[in-house]
Amino acid sequence: MTSADAWSATPTTAVLILADGTVIEGQGLGATGQSVGEVCFNTAMTGYEEILTDPSYAGQIITFTFPHIGNVGTNEEDIETVNMASSSGVRGAIFKADITDPSNYRATKHLDAWLKARGIVGLCGVDTRALTALIRERGLANAVIAHAPDGVFDMDALKQAAQAWPGLDGMDLAKDVTTAQSFSWDETPWAWGNGYGRRERESFNVVALDYGIKRNILRLLADTGCKVTVLPATASAQDVLSHNPDGVFLSNGPGDPAATGEYAVETIRKVVDEGLPVFGICLGHQMLAIALGAKTTKMHQGHHGANHPVFDRTTGKVEITSMNHGFAVDAQTLPGTLEETHVSLFDGSNCGIRLKDRPVFSVQYHPEASPGPRDSHYLFRRFANLMRERKGIASEAER
Repeated sequence: MTSADAWSATPTTAVLILADGTVIEGQGLGATGQSVGEVCFNTAMTGYEEILTDPSYAGQIITFTFPHIGNVGTNEEDIETVNMASSSGVRGAIFKADITDPSNYRATKHLDAWLKARGIVGLCGVDTRALTALIRERGLANAVIAHAPDGVFDMDALKQAAQAWPGLDGMDLAKDVTTAQSFSWDETPWAWGNGYGRRERESFNVVALDYGIKRNILRLLADTGCKVTVLPATASAQDVLSHNPDGVFLSNGPGDPAATGEYAVETIRKVVDEGLPVFGICLGHQMLAIALGAKTTKMHQGHHGANHPVFDRTTGKVEITSMNHGFAVDAQTLPGTLEETHVSLFDGSNCGIRLKDRPVFSVQYHPEASPGPRDSHYLFRRFANLMRERKGIASEAER
C-alpha cells in the first residue's frame, strides 16, 4: 500500500509498520520517536481533541477516517482526560491530509504543536480509506508508528517491535490512566456564552470509580445534582461504602475488562450486593457484566465513532451513539438474572444490560458524547431516578 499520489514526491519522514510486515509511509508530525500500539479507526467527523484525550484509547493508534483533522485547532477546554499526569495513553494518530492552520475562535494551539506537547506521534499523507479497509478485513492490528525528520528508520527493528508487543488482549491499562487519589467534582457542562458551570444543587451523593473516566461524564453527573467523589480503579468496596453513597458509577476505560476485573470485579460485586443503584459505561459495563456472571470477548475491528445506531429495548427507540471499544459483552453468556436492554444495529452486539431485581444497569457506548450526539443523555436521568426511588423521592419523568 502506498501514500496518496499528491504526497508521492514528498520525502518519507514517518512510517507505520504492522506486525504482519505491512509498511505504510507518509509524513511525520507531532512528536518524534516511535510508539507501539493497536491500530484502530474512528469514523467521527468532529471532536478529534476529545477523541485523542479519551483514556479509553490508551494503548491504541487512532486512524481518522475523516480526511480533514486539525482545522479548528485545539484548546484547553475540550480535553477529556482527568488524570493530567498520565496524558491519555494514546500511542499515535494517523491522518489523510496535513494539518492546516486553525480557524476557530476557541483555538489556542495548532494541532501539530499540541501533539508535540503531549508526546503523540503523528503520521499524515496516508490513504486512510485503504488502511481502514485493511483493518476491517484483517482485524485490529498491532503496529509501530515512528517519526524521524531525517527519514532514517531501522525497519527490521520496528517490525520486530510490532511483532513483540503482546497486544491489548489480557492487558490491564486502567491502572495507567486512573487517578492516584480521590477527588471531588462539581463542574457542569459547557453552555454557549457561559463556558462550564458549577453544580447548583446537591441531591445525591455518588461515588465514581475511575477506570479512565472522561470529564463530560463527571459534568453530566454533576448536572443531575450529584455530589461526585472520584476514587481510583483499585478502590475496595469498603472504600466506596465509607462515603455512604446514594449510587455508584463505573467508568469507561482502556484495556481488557477481564484483566482489570481481576481486582475490580470483587468491588463491583460487593457494591451491587449492597442494593445501591449502579450505572456503568464502556469498561464499567463490561466489568459489571463479568461481576454478574457474563463473559467478554475481543472484537474483530471494534466500534469507534460517533454514528453508531443502538436500539433501546426499554423505550423502543433508536439512538445514535458515540462508541469506543475493542471488547464486548458476550450476550450468549448473560445469566437469567440479567436483561439485555440495548443492542447495536450495526452488528447485533450487546450494548446494555440491567439486573431484573435490583437498580443496576450499564451501557457499552458513551452517552456523555464529547464528541458525538446527545441522544443518550437520558441515561444520567435514569440513574438519578433510581437514586430518587431508593431515597423515597418521586422520580422525574425521563425525557
